[in-house]
Amino acid sequence: MPSTNFEKPHKRYNILTDEWVLVSPHRTKRPWQGKVEDVDEEQRPQYDPKCYLCPGNERMGGAVNPQYKDTFVFQNDFAALMEDQGTAEVSEGLLRVQEERGTARVICFSPDHSLTMPEMSVDALAQVVKVWKREFADLAKDPQISNVQIFENKGPIMGCSNPHPHGQIWAQSSVPNEIAKRTATQVKHFAETGKSLLGEYLFQELEAGERIVCENDYFVCLVPFWAVWPYETMIVPRRHFQAVTDMTEQEELAFAEILSKITIRYDNLFKCSFPYSAGMQQRPTDDQDYSGWHFHYSFYPPLLRSATVKKFMVGYEMFANPQRDITAEMAAKTLRELPEVHYKQAMHAG
Repeated sequence: MPSTNFEKPHKRYNILTDEWVLVSPHRTKRPWQGKVEDVDEEQRPQYDPKCYLCPGNERMGGAVNPQYKDTFVFQNDFAALMEDQGTAEVSEGLLRVQEERGTARVICFSPDHSLTMPEMSVDALAQVVKVWKREFADLAKDPQISNVQIFENKGPIMGCSNPHPHGQIWAQSSVPNEIAKRTATQVKHFAETGKSLLGEYLFQELEAGERIVCENDYFVCLVPFWAVWPYETMIVPRRHFQAVTDMTEQEELAFAEILSKITIRYDNLFKCSFPYSAGMQQRPTDDQDYSGWHFHYSFYPPLLRSATVKKFMVGYEMFANPQRDITAEMAAKTLRELPEVHYKQAMHAG
């Protein structure tokens, strides 16, 4: 642990993006100081005839979903990226425009409309991991695709327009900004030391222990030292590999298990369907040498003190620098001490 006073304002360095976050723990001595509220959530049916992601229903684009039984993947009917694009670039003075080719797919995690990831079984989540592997491998074969981004937005406040359990994949002809930053730092470290940047970081975190949330034989879920979001977490494999396609069968199941453990903790934190954006961060697919890349999976949740108190990036954060009040150590302790049985199951059992 660096020698400094963590009770006073300080900056923490993000080794993956070469950026800093301002931490102001004196503003909030405890993770929540206001009222902690339970949210009376709407009970969703297993099948919704109006949902365009449910089995057998017509989608907004006119296609009809099959009667799928586990996971279902389809081309996004209103994709942000299009395959029939070139890569032409036009410049006029300081103004530049470049066409971006790509494709977007939707992955329905389950046919059951009422579920979310923390309410799915580990075996069902392992099936989702297998589909992620398959889709990444399929898209990575395209020589015109340089990056495959797998992600999930959960909850309406994170821009999710449909509550059916699902995620997305965007594949594009260029490497996006966030992946480019993480590529630069990891490749540089590997070239200089011959070691994985995240592998060395994980070793240090395991030695300290204070930011670890949960773990198994293959993966560790922790609150990054440089976390920006209040209860941000990152899943890091113990073994150094570059992409989801490198996972063994044992790692697939272990990854599903750790996804279940952290998302259940999220829901249990404020006894609500906890919103977040989650994403897979892995090597680009443009056939360069990415030996230094270390696969990881991040959760960025916006809730701060209760199910109704949210953290927004405003003011100083929009114009200057990311900032947080709850330290990574506080957040990890709170999450670590939560039960691994979903609060809905606990209520039924009681």
